[in-house]
Amino acid sequence: MNPPFAVEGLNVSYAGRPALTNVTWAAAPGLTAILGPNGAGKSTLLKAALGLIPSDSGKARFFGQSLEQARSRVAYLPQRASVDWDFPASALDVVAMARLPRMRWWGSVPRAEREAARVALDSVGLVEFADRQIGRLSGGQQQRVFLARALAQGADLFLMDEPLAAVDAVTEQTILAVLHSLVEEGKTVLMVHHDLSLIAAHFDHVLILAEHVVAAGPVAESFTEASIAAAFGGLPGRA
Repeated sequence: MNPPFAVEGLNVSYAGRPALTNVTWAAAPGLTAILGPNGAGKSTLLKAALGLIPSDSGKARFFGQSLEQARSRVAYLPQRASVDWDFPASALDVVAMARLPRMRWWGSVPRAEREAARVALDSVGLVEFADRQIGRLSGGQQQRVFLARALAQGADLFLMDEPLAAVDAVTEQTILAVLHSLVEEGKTVLMVHHDLSLIAAHFDHVLILAEHVVAAGPVAESFTEASIAAAFGGLPGRA
């Protein structure tokens, strides 16, 4: 069986400076944390695999296929800082955008698709904010709206860039509960993450980067003091 996500010989640079060097890795089903210090290439890995930034060499495969072939099975949750929160759209509008491939390109959003978006909002505890403009939501609520959009897509693979960054405790627990539910349904979640204290309790696998692969595999085997020290320069913590 093909892995849900794999990269081979991936090299990425910015202005001639290496960001990722010869990264070869295949994700296992379940919940994987992508760890590493600032500048380690965590977000770069996801963006390069999705074609959002150019790579120097290497390739990415999704369920053994190219991104174009598997696009409907892949959902991406970007960092909050990359989103225009002043865009005049409600929470429900944002979630319904994930349903666009199922809609005709003209006219209003069909009732069935809006209901699917509403169900996704309800799964993250925000259905009562469906009509609120996204910029009027708290940071944690905004993050949950974009998680709901990913859920509404009906994907099998979720690539998430720091979904727990700067959120309150309630949002953190809500997001983690949703992610565990996805895994129970047979989905795969790859998540750029920074809080090492959550790894042992919530994640199945880790990928530890420091521009190259430092360690990868099940948490019990790869999330060790040695691998953390190698990646973080002996200073484990938030990064």
